[in-house]
Amino acid sequence: MPRAYNQFRFSRQAHHLGTDMQPTLWQRVHLDPWLLMLLFVTALLGMAILYSASTQDMSMVVRQLISFIIGFVVMLAMAQVPPSMYRSFTPFFYLGGLVLLVLVKLIGEVRLGAQRWIDIPGFGSVQPSEFMKLGMPMLCAWLLSRRELPPSLPTVLITLVAIGIPVLLIAEQPDLGTSILVASSGIFVLFLAGLPWWMIGTAAALFVPLVWVAWEFLLHDYQRKRVMTLLDPEADALGAGWNIMQSKTAIGAGGMTGKGYLEGTQSHLHFLPEGHTDFIIAAFSEEFGLVGVCLLMFLYACILARTLHIAYNTTSTYGRLLAGALALAFFVYVFVNAGMVSGILPVVGVPLPFISYGGTAIITLMAAFGLVMSVASHQVK
Repeated sequence: MPRAYNQFRFSRQAHHLGTDMQPTLWQRVHLDPWLLMLLFVTALLGMAILYSASTQDMSMVVRQLISFIIGFVVMLAMAQVPPSMYRSFTPFFYLGGLVLLVLVKLIGEVRLGAQRWIDIPGFGSVQPSEFMKLGMPMLCAWLLSRRELPPSLPTVLITLVAIGIPVLLIAEQPDLGTSILVASSGIFVLFLAGLPWWMIGTAAALFVPLVWVAWEFLLHDYQRKRVMTLLDPEADALGAGWNIMQSKTAIGAGGMTGKGYLEGTQSHLHFLPEGHTDFIIAAFSEEFGLVGVCLLMFLYACILARTLHIAYNTTSTYGRLLAGALALAFFVYVFVNAGMVSGILPVVGVPLPFISYGGTAIITLMAAFGLVMSVASHQVK
């Protein structure tokens, strides 16, 4: 096997390569250089976009930079821990997250009509639902890796119960966006485990009645209004439809190549709501046009492809399911945000990965990629 191949092989077992070469620097620090480079480039691009979308608010960019630094440190630290250790404490992490979600329901802070945070004296507020973005795929991978694959019906039902409990607790807060992300990360593990087609067909047949149940009993009035606004935003152009209409205006104004960096008017004149958070891709599209958005999507596609490549080449079932689910959950982040900003999905408050302003989302994503790099660099069964 060529020696150059070993420079990019992320396995601690050198004997797998049939060579006695010493581990490379990347192997010793347990990092994937290609994925690290892609994340670093995306972070730099995100801060440049934020500088313009925030109307050149340097203090906001500095806070975002601090979040990225913390996120990269968290990723590096998590990459050093072998997946076998994560697999061992996965049930405790999941149960701890469930306890925190119950505590949110009992003693959580209420902000802007939502009860999502727990105030810890001397530390600040914590949003337990963020932990479940990692805890859910970890638990599903743990459950399925302990059983024969493809999973049997009882195993699938047990996994669905494990997914449903935290998802319902999060949706009740209410936080529809996070509940969708948590649910999808667990369902992706089931899908990657090799569900039989008859189970997939049954799930598809049950989709419509489940949507009706959610509409009647789970969604709040403002969430139903968002769905109706999606169908006809002009019906309430100055109210619920304002966000979508201004977002579409910004995207259309960008044309093919955009107006140029710092030349956007929708965000700079404050017509575009939340132009530095959930709707930041609309501000980006206005300045860089279709070409810029395509380049950003290509960068995301490279991150997704590299993560799926790592999952495909992983020897352990737990690591393969976990890395694959985190990759597809990352795709859902991008798809849902781009979909709601362009008006093909309801507004659910999902940030654009590494671009939208917000420290919690960045650190959670970097922790997820720390898990991926751990899987890539510790090939254990």
